[in-house]
Amino acid sequence: MQNLCTFAIQKTYIYIVNMAEYLADTKKKITARTFIEMKAKGEKITMLTAYDYTMATLLDQAGVDSILIGDSASNVMAGNATTLPITVDEMIVYGRNVARAVKHALVVCDMPFGSYQACATDGIRNAVRIMKETGADAVKLEGGEEIIDTVRGIVRAGIPVCGHLGLTPQSVNQFGGYGLRAKEEAEAEKLVHDAHLLEEAGCFAIVLEKIPARLTSRVCAELRIPVIGIGGGAADGQVLVGQDMLGMNQGFRPKFLRQYADVAGVVTDAVKRYVDDVRTGGFPNEQESY
Repeated sequence: MQNLCTFAIQKTYIYIVNMAEYLADTKKKITARTFIEMKAKGEKITMLTAYDYTMATLLDQAGVDSILIGDSASNVMAGNATTLPITVDEMIVYGRNVARAVKHALVVCDMPFGSYQACATDGIRNAVRIMKETGADAVKLEGGEEIIDTVRGIVRAGIPVCGHLGLTPQSVNQFGGYGLRAKEEAEAEKLVHDAHLLEEAGCFAIVLEKIPARLTSRVCAELRIPVIGIGGGAADGQVLVGQDMLGMNQGFRPKFLRQYADVAGVVTDAVKRYVDDVRTGGFPNEQESY
Protein backbone atom coordinates (compact mmCIF):
# COMPACT_ATOMS: atom_id res chain seq x y z
CA MET A 1 0.00 0.00 0.00
CA GLN A 2 2.81 2.35 0.89
CA ASN A 3 4.52 1.63 -2.44
CA LEU A 4 1.29 2.42 -4.28
CA CYS A 5 0.97 5.74 -2.43
CA THR A 6 4.59 6.60 -3.13
CA PHE A 7 4.12 5.76 -6.81
CA ALA A 8 0.98 7.90 -7.00
CA ILE A 9 2.74 10.84 -5.37
CA GLN A 10 5.66 10.52 -7.76
CA LYS A 11 3.35 10.40 -10.77
CA THR A 12 1.46 13.45 -9.52
CA TYR A 13 4.72 15.35 -8.98
CA ILE A 14 5.94 14.49 -12.48
CA TYR A 15 2.60 15.60 -13.94
CA ILE A 16 2.74 18.94 -12.11
CA VAL A 17 6.35 19.55 -13.22
CA ASN A 18 5.51 18.70 -16.82
CA MET A 19 2.47 20.98 -16.80
CA ALA A 20 4.51 23.81 -15.29
CA GLU A 21 7.11 23.42 -18.03
CA TYR A 22 4.37 23.32 -20.68
CA LEU A 23 2.67 26.45 -19.38
CA ALA A 24 5.88 28.35 -18.64
CA ASP A 25 6.76 31.14 -21.05
CA THR A 26 10.54 31.06 -20.97
CA LYS A 27 11.10 33.38 -23.92
CA LYS A 28 12.33 36.67 -22.51
CA LYS A 29 10.61 39.96 -23.26
CA ILE A 30 12.68 42.08 -25.63
CA THR A 31 13.51 45.53 -24.30
CA ALA A 32 15.26 48.64 -25.55
CA ARG A 33 18.41 47.41 -23.81
CA THR A 34 18.11 44.12 -25.69
CA PHE A 35 18.44 46.04 -28.97
CA ILE A 36 21.79 47.49 -27.91
CA GLU A 37 22.96 44.08 -26.70
CA MET A 38 21.94 42.51 -30.02
CA LYS A 39 24.03 45.02 -31.95
CA ALA A 40 27.02 44.36 -29.71
CA LYS A 41 26.68 40.63 -30.46
CA GLY A 42 26.23 41.19 -34.18
CA GLU A 43 22.66 39.87 -34.12
CA LYS A 44 20.29 41.32 -36.72
CA ILE A 45 17.07 42.95 -35.52
CA THR A 46 13.68 42.38 -37.15
CA MET A 47 10.81 44.87 -36.99
CA LEU A 48 7.39 44.94 -38.66
CA THR A 49 4.39 47.23 -38.30
CA ALA A 50 1.02 46.19 -36.94
CA TYR A 51 -2.06 48.13 -35.92
CA ASP A 52 -4.49 45.50 -34.58
CA TYR A 53 -4.62 42.66 -32.08
CA THR A 54 -4.90 39.81 -34.56
CA MET A 55 -1.97 40.82 -36.75
CA ALA A 56 0.19 41.66 -33.74
CA THR A 57 -0.50 38.24 -32.23
CA LEU A 58 0.64 36.51 -35.42
CA LEU A 59 3.79 38.62 -35.77
CA ASP A 60 4.73 38.08 -32.13
CA GLN A 61 4.18 34.33 -32.33
CA ALA A 62 6.26 34.18 -35.53
CA GLY A 63 9.26 35.59 -33.66
CA VAL A 64 9.69 39.17 -34.85
CA ASP A 65 11.89 41.19 -32.46
CA SER A 66 9.88 44.40 -32.54
CA ILE A 67 6.44 45.57 -33.59
CA LEU A 68 6.03 49.18 -34.62
CA ILE A 69 2.66 50.87 -34.40
CA GLY A 70 3.55 53.17 -37.25
CA ASP A 71 1.82 56.40 -38.13
CA SER A 72 1.59 54.59 -41.48
CA ALA A 73 -1.74 53.51 -39.99
CA SER A 74 -2.92 56.80 -41.48
CA ASN A 75 -2.34 55.29 -44.93
CA VAL A 76 -2.85 51.57 -44.34
CA MET A 77 -5.81 51.63 -41.96
CA ALA A 78 -7.50 54.96 -42.68
CA GLY A 79 -6.75 55.40 -46.39
CA ASN A 80 -5.13 58.83 -46.10
CA ALA A 81 -2.61 59.95 -48.71
CA THR A 82 -0.01 60.87 -46.04
CA THR A 83 0.75 60.17 -42.40
CA LEU A 84 -0.08 63.74 -41.39
CA PRO A 85 -3.80 63.45 -40.51
CA ILE A 86 -3.52 60.75 -37.83
CA THR A 87 -3.95 61.99 -34.25
CA VAL A 88 -2.59 61.03 -30.85
CA ASP A 89 -6.01 59.63 -29.91
CA GLU A 90 -6.02 57.38 -32.97
CA MET A 91 -2.46 56.20 -32.36
CA ILE A 92 -3.40 55.32 -28.80
CA VAL A 93 -6.24 53.10 -30.02
CA TYR A 94 -3.96 51.28 -32.47
CA GLY A 95 -1.18 51.09 -29.90
CA ARG A 96 -3.43 49.61 -27.24
CA ASN A 97 -4.65 46.97 -29.70
CA VAL A 98 -1.09 45.85 -30.43
CA ALA A 99 0.28 46.03 -26.89
CA ARG A 100 -2.52 43.76 -25.63
CA ALA A 101 -1.44 41.07 -28.07
CA VAL A 102 2.33 41.12 -27.66
CA LYS A 103 4.18 38.97 -25.16
CA HIS A 104 7.77 38.98 -26.44
CA ALA A 105 8.47 41.67 -29.04
CA LEU A 106 9.46 45.24 -28.23
CA VAL A 107 6.42 47.43 -28.92
CA VAL A 108 7.29 50.85 -30.33
CA CYS A 109 4.64 53.50 -30.99
CA ASP A 110 5.11 56.37 -33.43
CA MET A 111 4.41 59.85 -32.16
CA PRO A 112 2.23 61.43 -34.85
CA PHE A 113 2.72 64.73 -36.63
CA GLY A 114 1.91 67.66 -34.37
CA SER A 115 2.42 65.80 -31.11
CA TYR A 116 6.02 66.93 -30.50
CA GLN A 117 7.06 69.53 -33.09
CA ALA A 118 5.80 72.64 -31.27
CA CYS A 119 7.88 72.34 -28.12
CA ALA A 120 9.57 69.88 -25.80
CA THR A 121 6.79 70.20 -23.23
CA ASP A 122 4.19 69.02 -25.74
CA GLY A 123 6.41 66.15 -26.80
CA ILE A 124 7.07 64.94 -23.27
CA ARG A 125 3.41 65.21 -22.30
CA ASN A 126 2.22 63.30 -25.37
CA ALA A 127 4.92 60.65 -25.00
CA VAL A 128 3.87 60.04 -21.40
CA ARG A 129 0.23 59.82 -22.46
CA ILE A 130 1.00 57.35 -25.25
CA MET A 131 2.98 55.13 -22.89
CA LYS A 132 0.33 55.24 -20.16
CA GLU A 133 -2.65 54.62 -22.41
CA THR A 134 -1.21 52.06 -24.84
CA GLY A 135 1.13 49.87 -22.81
CA ALA A 136 3.84 50.30 -25.47
CA ASP A 137 7.51 49.88 -24.56
CA ALA A 138 8.92 52.88 -26.44
CA VAL A 139 8.09 55.77 -28.75
CA LYS A 140 9.55 56.86 -32.09
CA LEU A 141 10.10 60.42 -33.30
CA GLU A 142 11.20 61.83 -36.65
CA GLY A 143 13.99 64.40 -36.81
CA GLY A 144 17.41 65.26 -35.48
CA GLU A 145 18.88 68.42 -34.02
CA GLU A 146 15.55 70.25 -34.40
CA ILE A 147 13.87 68.01 -31.81
CA ILE A 148 16.86 67.04 -29.70
CA ASP A 149 15.62 68.83 -26.56
CA THR A 150 12.35 66.93 -26.84
CA VAL A 151 14.20 63.62 -27.16
CA ARG A 152 16.30 64.42 -24.09
CA GLY A 153 13.18 65.33 -22.12
CA ILE A 154 11.34 62.14 -23.05
CA VAL A 155 14.37 60.03 -22.16
CA ARG A 156 14.67 61.86 -18.83
CA ALA A 157 11.03 60.97 -18.20
CA GLY A 158 12.06 57.30 -18.34
CA ILE A 159 10.70 56.56 -21.82
CA PRO A 160 12.86 54.72 -24.39
CA VAL A 161 13.10 56.65 -27.65
CA CYS A 162 13.79 55.41 -31.17
CA GLY A 163 14.94 58.10 -33.61
CA HIS A 164 14.10 58.36 -37.31
CA LEU A 165 16.23 60.09 -39.95
CA GLY A 166 16.51 60.21 -43.73
CA LEU A 167 13.15 60.20 -45.43
CA THR A 168 10.84 61.35 -42.65
CA PRO A 169 7.27 61.04 -43.99
CA GLN A 170 5.90 63.67 -41.61
CA SER A 171 8.02 66.20 -43.55
CA VAL A 172 6.72 65.13 -46.97
CA ASN A 173 5.41 68.61 -47.79
CA GLN A 174 8.79 70.13 -47.01
CA PHE A 175 10.63 67.50 -49.05
CA GLY A 176 8.17 67.67 -51.94
CA GLY A 177 7.71 63.91 -52.12
CA TYR A 178 9.08 60.55 -51.00
CA GLY A 179 12.31 60.47 -52.98
CA LEU A 180 15.74 59.29 -51.88
CA ARG A 181 17.24 61.51 -49.17
CA ALA A 182 20.83 62.47 -48.26
CA LYS A 183 22.16 62.04 -51.80
CA GLU A 184 24.17 65.24 -51.56
CA GLU A 185 27.16 65.59 -49.23
CA ALA A 186 25.70 68.41 -47.12
CA GLU A 187 22.51 66.50 -46.29
CA ALA A 188 24.48 63.30 -45.71
CA GLU A 189 26.80 65.03 -43.23
CA LYS A 190 23.83 66.54 -41.42
CA LEU A 191 22.25 63.11 -41.14
CA VAL A 192 25.43 61.66 -39.61
CA HIS A 193 25.63 64.63 -37.23
CA ASP A 194 21.98 64.16 -36.24
CA ALA A 195 22.49 60.43 -35.69
CA HIS A 196 25.29 61.13 -33.21
CA LEU A 197 23.15 63.72 -31.44
CA LEU A 198 20.27 61.25 -31.10
CA GLU A 199 22.61 58.63 -29.66
CA GLU A 200 24.04 61.15 -27.19
CA ALA A 201 20.53 62.22 -26.21
CA GLY A 202 19.75 58.66 -25.17
CA CYS A 203 18.00 57.02 -28.13
CA PHE A 204 18.27 53.23 -28.05
CA ALA A 205 17.97 52.86 -31.84
CA ILE A 206 17.53 54.89 -35.02
CA VAL A 207 15.46 54.13 -38.13
CA LEU A 208 17.14 55.26 -41.35
CA GLU A 209 14.71 55.47 -44.25
CA LYS A 210 15.42 55.64 -47.97
CA ILE A 211 19.03 56.83 -48.02
CA PRO A 212 22.08 55.56 -49.95
CA ALA A 213 23.32 52.19 -48.68
CA ARG A 214 26.87 53.46 -48.20
CA LEU A 215 25.58 56.15 -45.83
CA THR A 216 23.66 53.58 -43.83
CA SER A 217 26.84 51.51 -43.51
CA ARG A 218 28.75 54.55 -42.25
CA VAL A 219 26.17 55.36 -39.57
CA CYS A 220 26.04 51.71 -38.46
CA ALA A 221 29.82 51.71 -38.07
CA GLU A 222 29.95 54.96 -36.11
CA LEU A 223 27.10 54.37 -33.65
CA ARG A 224 26.93 52.09 -30.64
CA ILE A 225 23.13 51.88 -30.88
CA PRO A 226 21.50 49.83 -33.64
CA VAL A 227 20.37 51.26 -36.96
CA ILE A 228 17.11 49.88 -38.40
CA GLY A 229 16.96 50.29 -42.15
CA ILE A 230 14.09 50.65 -44.58
CA GLY A 231 15.14 51.33 -48.14
CA GLY A 232 18.69 52.06 -47.01
CA GLY A 233 20.46 48.79 -47.70
CA ALA A 234 22.01 46.51 -45.08
CA ALA A 235 21.88 47.73 -41.46
CA ASP A 236 21.77 46.36 -37.92
CA GLY A 237 18.14 45.49 -38.58
CA GLN A 238 15.26 46.02 -40.98
CA VAL A 239 11.68 47.25 -40.77
CA LEU A 240 8.82 46.91 -43.24
CA VAL A 241 5.11 47.68 -43.13
CA GLY A 242 3.45 44.35 -42.36
CA GLN A 243 0.71 44.73 -44.96
CA ASP A 244 3.27 45.60 -47.65
CA MET A 245 5.50 42.64 -46.83
CA LEU A 246 2.50 40.30 -46.91
CA GLY A 247 1.32 41.56 -50.29
CA MET A 248 -1.92 43.06 -49.00
CA ASN A 249 -1.32 46.45 -50.66
CA GLN A 250 -1.19 45.52 -54.32
CA GLY A 251 -0.47 49.00 -55.69
CA PHE A 252 2.59 49.72 -53.55
CA ARG A 253 5.83 48.19 -54.89
CA PRO A 254 8.88 50.35 -54.12
CA LYS A 255 12.33 49.01 -54.92
CA PHE A 256 13.16 48.21 -51.30
CA LEU A 257 10.02 46.13 -50.66
CA ARG A 258 10.24 42.35 -50.75
CA GLN A 259 6.83 40.66 -50.70
CA TYR A 260 6.87 37.36 -48.82
CA ALA A 261 3.26 36.41 -49.57
CA ASP A 262 0.25 37.25 -51.74
CA VAL A 263 -2.32 37.70 -49.01
CA ALA A 264 -4.42 39.93 -51.26
CA GLY A 265 -4.77 37.06 -53.71
CA VAL A 266 -5.59 34.55 -50.98
CA VAL A 267 -8.27 36.81 -49.46
CA THR A 268 -9.81 37.68 -52.83
CA ASP A 269 -10.02 34.02 -53.82
CA ALA A 270 -11.54 33.01 -50.45
CA VAL A 271 -14.17 35.77 -50.59
CA LYS A 272 -15.14 34.85 -54.15
CA ARG A 273 -15.62 31.21 -53.14
CA TYR A 274 -17.65 32.25 -50.08
CA VAL A 275 -19.90 34.47 -52.18
CA ASP A 276 -20.42 31.66 -54.69
CA ASP A 277 -21.22 29.11 -51.96
CA VAL A 278 -23.79 31.36 -50.31
CA ARG A 279 -25.48 32.31 -53.58
CA THR A 280 -25.68 28.71 -54.81
CA GLY A 281 -26.88 27.35 -51.48
CA GLY A 282 -23.70 25.43 -50.78
CA PHE A 283 -23.11 27.20 -47.48
CA PRO A 284 -24.13 26.31 -44.87
CA ASN A 285 -24.57 22.58 -45.32
CA GLU A 286 -26.11 20.10 -42.86
CA GLN A 287 -22.85 19.60 -40.94
CA GLU A 288 -22.56 23.39 -40.48
CA SER A 289 -26.09 23.78 -39.16
CA TYR A 290 -27.48 23.19 -35.66
